[in-house]
Amino acid sequence: MNSCRLNVKVRPGARKNEVVGLTEGILEVKIASPPIKGKANQELIDFLSKTLGISKSSLNILKGITSRHKLLAVAGLTQEEVFRRLS
Repeated sequence: MNSCRLNVKVRPGARKNEVVGLTEGILEVKIASPPIKGKANQELIDFLSKTLGISKSSLNILKGITSRHKLLAVAGLTQEEVFRRLS
């Protein structure tokens, strides 16, 4: 089974959820929820699962629960597939 790790920089408190872009291998994502009680983390998982067309359980935050810089595990997709689906 394919899987990859994804470095993500999250910008919480945005007007809407959107993928900003990819800079030096780091995916930048704006999330509408504020970073309070894990709401932004949950919305990040919800948004990326819908955008990538995979289940929420296929996404896992490995590092950075309380940071803007996160390391995500994506089950079922290679890094190339993730970037293709996001572009």
